[in-house]
Amino acid sequence: MHLTDGLNPQQHQAMTAGIGQVIVLAGPGSGKTRVLTQRIAYLINHLGVSPFNILAVTFTNKAAREIKDRVHTQLGQAPRGISLGTFHSICARILRREADYLPFDRNFVIFDQDDQKGLVKQAVRDLNIDEKMYRPNQIYNRISNAKNDMVLADDFPVNTYRDEVIQRVFTRYQALLLNSNAVDFDDLLLWTALLLNEHPEVRAKYSQQFQHILVDEFQDTNQAQYELLRHLSSTHNNIFVVGDSDQSIYRWRGADYRNILRFQRDYPTAQTILLEQNYRSTQTILDAAMSVIRPNPNRTHKELFTDRGQGEKIIVKEVFDGRDEGRFVIDTIAKLVAAGKADPGHVAIMYRINAQSRELEEAFLHANLPYKLVGAQRFYGRREIKDILSYLRLCHNTHDEASLLRVINTPRRKIGRKTIDTLRSQSRADDLNMSAVLLSITSQEDSPYIAAYSSAALKALYAFGEKLLRWHALASDASPLDLMDRIIVDVDYQSYLEDGTDEGIERWENVMELRRLAAEYKERRLVDFLEETALVSDQDTYNPSANAPTMLTLHASKGLEFPVVFIVGMEDGTLPHSRSFDDPEEMAEERRLLYVGITRAKDRLYLLHSLNRRRFGYTEPADISRYLNDIPHELIDGGRPSGIEYSLKKRKFEIQTRWKSEIKQPKPEPIAQFQAGDSISHSIFGEGEVLDSKLEDGDEIVEIIFEGGIKKRLIAALANLKKL
Repeated sequence: MHLTDGLNPQQHQAMTAGIGQVIVLAGPGSGKTRVLTQRIAYLINHLGVSPFNILAVTFTNKAAREIKDRVHTQLGQAPRGISLGTFHSICARILRREADYLPFDRNFVIFDQDDQKGLVKQAVRDLNIDEKMYRPNQIYNRISNAKNDMVLADDFPVNTYRDEVIQRVFTRYQALLLNSNAVDFDDLLLWTALLLNEHPEVRAKYSQQFQHILVDEFQDTNQAQYELLRHLSSTHNNIFVVGDSDQSIYRWRGADYRNILRFQRDYPTAQTILLEQNYRSTQTILDAAMSVIRPNPNRTHKELFTDRGQGEKIIVKEVFDGRDEGRFVIDTIAKLVAAGKADPGHVAIMYRINAQSRELEEAFLHANLPYKLVGAQRFYGRREIKDILSYLRLCHNTHDEASLLRVINTPRRKIGRKTIDTLRSQSRADDLNMSAVLLSITSQEDSPYIAAYSSAALKALYAFGEKLLRWHALASDASPLDLMDRIIVDVDYQSYLEDGTDEGIERWENVMELRRLAAEYKERRLVDFLEETALVSDQDTYNPSANAPTMLTLHASKGLEFPVVFIVGMEDGTLPHSRSFDDPEEMAEERRLLYVGITRAKDRLYLLHSLNRRRFGYTEPADISRYLNDIPHELIDGGRPSGIEYSLKKRKFEIQTRWKSEIKQPKPEPIAQFQAGDSISHSIFGEGEVLDSKLEDGDEIVEIIFEGGIKKRLIAALANLKKL
């Protein structure tokens, strides 16, 4: 197959672009993965670039595998020596190679989100900070955001007492990470960026090696990733990025679509190429998507077009409530399948937040129909999988306290809370990690720690410590599968799981699936297996082979496509989300989120909005999403549904009726219910802390800081706040 076969003129231009800086603004379904693949093959075959001198980075293992397989097909052989993977995996490799420059060694483990949150909670407790006033989840988010902006604990901005507390927790959290010889996801990027920035010789080594750098999904990069790319390309300045500011939907985790603008500013001579021909969707779907995204500022307009024809018109459906929504989805799928217009596996149901899946799941369960759920309970997040992986992590890196605490009494081996607390206090007193104390007890007859334990506790600690020493010795030479099997037998994990229940049998089957995955690493190291399992994303767990409808959030839909797409919950307050109303940047991202969802559809698109929406146990009237009004009448089946105008009139009537009713009832004098320092929850904004409360014109006005640093002034009587 010739490299140019099947390429349109813009794709060909991108593939053959000269050296230097190139930015490809690729619309959805425009073949950007193909362009990246062809570009790599072109560099190797036509420009004579060695694979060793090429770096290609993307955001998911799924995308990296797809690019690697396609390059293999194009070249007729595997491109040996190429550096291809996710940002996090590439950074992990660099950090292991350059560990001599770092405050941790090359056997570091990568803490997942659960580990990170647990460690923040431990830091809060170590500092005797009130968890109700300073929620660990909120502090975790602030720390993560700081790291994405390349801010360490010493440089954390302190403007309030709350900031001072967060800085103290940040400092303690980082110390606990280093004590465990561990890094978190954000550290992988941060430490690599700092390494390249502070050590010119390391920067020169990698920037000289990587003569050509290619970046997928560039709009999803954050500040640390942008700095990484700038350093890595500093010698040759050959950087080829593919992105689309209209598909930037991860602002909440640090992604900044403005990096596209920064790139054009920092590289004024860069070539800009637009990919506008879509190979996925019908023209009707593309026109609807363009009408939704067009009002957003700071974007490069792309006129999406396709050769697939106009296609079916969009169905906009008004339903009564969430149950009615689920019934409509199931009935419509059944009709499409019966008419031979779609298979069940061709269908996706998308929603703004995970909580919306509940009523949809109930509808499928009631109808006794199968479905797939993406991102709700990831395989690697299951209890039994985390247990086995924690054992493996501890064998690889005995300093890993999070893993030690998880498995030291799993299955139960008579190591109770008192014994664990003693281990912890001894390790803190001598500035060690807990494993060091445990192994001292196990291997030293005169260990100074022995006297603190009863004979029963010592016996249990010694038995576990002996096993850990054997496993650790085995870890350096054994395959991940052999080590896993040894551990499973030694702790009799099968008996622990198989308790005679269906759940126990299912959990053991999950362990067997992990064994199957480990078997693929027969010729690779334990560290490779642990690294890749730690960096799996929701999209990586999507299984397209199961012939059942897929439920997933709009965020998780990125990079996927389906012949039939339902987007439910098209109401103001849900999409766009109410937390975005006061922030123009967030409202722009809500538009991008809908744009991404719409452009996942290949043939048929259904947009559902409900007259009533159940939130936190209460059913409330709902307004239709303002974004639906941006879609031209002629794209919708039957034109603009009368239900849209009807629902707005109905809502107005209900509000007027309620106010008339309240006017007739004399209202009692309000009494302040909240005071500064109260921890509260709100049905939309989540948990927060009251900063101030006062009475104004008969209403209690409460000023609150919510998770993520969002500040709001709310009327207590209307906000339905709950004290925690």
